[in-house]
Amino acid sequence: MADSAAKKTGDAKKTGDKTAPPRPWHRVLRAARAGWRAARSTRCAPTAPEVRDEGARSEEAPGRADPERGYPERGGPERGRPAQTVARAGRGGAGALWRVRATVREEPGSLARVCGALATRGVDILALQTHPLGDRTVDEFLLRTPASLQPRALAETLAEAGGTDVHTERADAHDLVDTPARVLGLATRTALDSAELPLALRTLLGRCRIRSAPGDTPAEGTLEGTSLRLPDPAGGEIVVERPHVPFTPTEYARAHALVELDACLGRRTPRHTDALALPAGRSVTVRRADEGDLEAALAMHARCSHQTLGRRYHGPVGDADSYLRHLLSPRFGRTLAVESAAGELVALGHLLWDGDETEAALLVEDAWQRRGIGSELLRRLTDMAHDGGCRSVYAVTQASNTGMVATMRGLGLPLDYQVEEGTVVVTAALEPAAVAPH
Repeated sequence: MADSAAKKTGDAKKTGDKTAPPRPWHRVLRAARAGWRAARSTRCAPTAPEVRDEGARSEEAPGRADPERGYPERGGPERGRPAQTVARAGRGGAGALWRVRATVREEPGSLARVCGALATRGVDILALQTHPLGDRTVDEFLLRTPASLQPRALAETLAEAGGTDVHTERADAHDLVDTPARVLGLATRTALDSAELPLALRTLLGRCRIRSAPGDTPAEGTLEGTSLRLPDPAGGEIVVERPHVPFTPTEYARAHALVELDACLGRRTPRHTDALALPAGRSVTVRRADEGDLEAALAMHARCSHQTLGRRYHGPVGDADSYLRHLLSPRFGRTLAVESAAGELVALGHLLWDGDETEAALLVEDAWQRRGIGSELLRRLTDMAHDGGCRSVYAVTQASNTGMVATMRGLGLPLDYQVEEGTVVVTAALEPAAVAPH
């Protein structure tokens, strides 16, 4: 069973290396993904250019669940809260939850005018953070609004009260967790697993794009409006971009602290293993993998047929080995490894961060195919993506690879298909309760 390794050439989001080998199929993939994005953006385009509204996009995936991954993400550090507590929070009043950001002049009465305007609309202010910027202040609200109040009208109310650069984004009950508790939860996740840093940054900073790239960022990092750069403890730099919404010094300081924590702790990969029973009484184990598994992964490649490697990597079979170091890096995603009773690596499943989206990729050694290993790996990867707040998971494969398409269908999730010159991109939407049961 096969899938694609990475979908863009020269872009370090998957490889983090200037010398990443070329992918001859990247143009086809780009065209397919561009068509899917264009269709989605047409459905979700804001109607008023002067009021930037993220609510329309959020209707497809309620909550701040975006990222290259905004938030807190669904299934993030608040997952441990009792279900009844979250349910009570969501039922606290009729209407919708919104996270709203507006810039006001730093002068007496400016915040009072904004709050008064919200009160006239029947809006309940549940939380407020302020980000001082000299003669201006960025106020970030968590609001409960009447169901009849549309995000455009909400943004216009704030603008009439003196707010500028108004942005609205759909929130959910998880956003009711106070900021210190949320940041501590993110720090805990980062401390336990190197792969959590990109997701933690996305959760902390909201709807944004995060990528690891070659570069030489100073230790103190840089902050430039809608972009910030941080030194990547794994090498190179971490680039965070958030169109239309400038980062504040407070947000930059929090992000820098998470990166420093990651650097102090070094590489960390959970070593928990699960037994998986296969037909005919055979069993294997499933665990997380990282660069330490490179030698075993290369040995598995050597046992795979050219057809299996070709379906997986869509390029010259001789280039397959050169992808592995990048794919196994926890900075670019998470990898699951399947081991036989003899200790041989027989399958790999990759979950790769790709902007707002997430790619799932599978490779199962020929002798172990058609035993349910690929389906189990994909289910676990999808669960990881859901727990990480991702809105969708996509797989790229050849149109002739009916096995991979069938495996995606086996998730039981809403699917979108994009076909371009023999390449198929199958995207599964991760609705809050739609992840296939264990």
